[in-house]
Amino acid sequence: MSANLTLIVTIGVLFATGVPLVLERSLSRILIGVLLLGNGANLLFLVASGRAGHAPIVGAPDQRASMSDPLPQAMVLTAIVITLGVTAFLLALSYRSWQLNRNDDVQDDVEDALIKRLADLDEASTSFDDSEGGVADEEGSDESEATSGGDHR
Repeated sequence: MSANLTLIVTIGVLFATGVPLVLERSLSRILIGVLLLGNGANLLFLVASGRAGHAPIVGAPDQRASMSDPLPQAMVLTAIVITLGVTAFLLALSYRSWQLNRNDDVQDDVEDALIKRLADLDEASTSFDDSEGGVADEEGSDESEATSGGDHR
């Protein structure tokens, strides 16, 4: 089996540019990254399926060796539909974010920020259930003893 080197390089470029864009905070960059990754995955399916043959549905049974496998094309069509759905969802999120905040950046979650601040202060949340006696922290002492003693640093 021989693969087309140009397609392999194109797949690498699409994945190399798509992954950093997906990790951005801007929804429009995430959308472009998803599109690049989707097209890279489609090309990967086609390259992995092997050399192109004739049409998958051809009459005589002795021509089976020259027939192409229809499964990769079916998977690519499914991937195209899924990418279209994800694109529509991300466009709707971007539009709604633009309406509410006048930008399309993904905002930090308020609860995550509160938990991070409590973790920086090394304190437990008020909703933490300490009925089981607490959990030992990284110093090895019990958290319930540390919080009841006042200074736990």
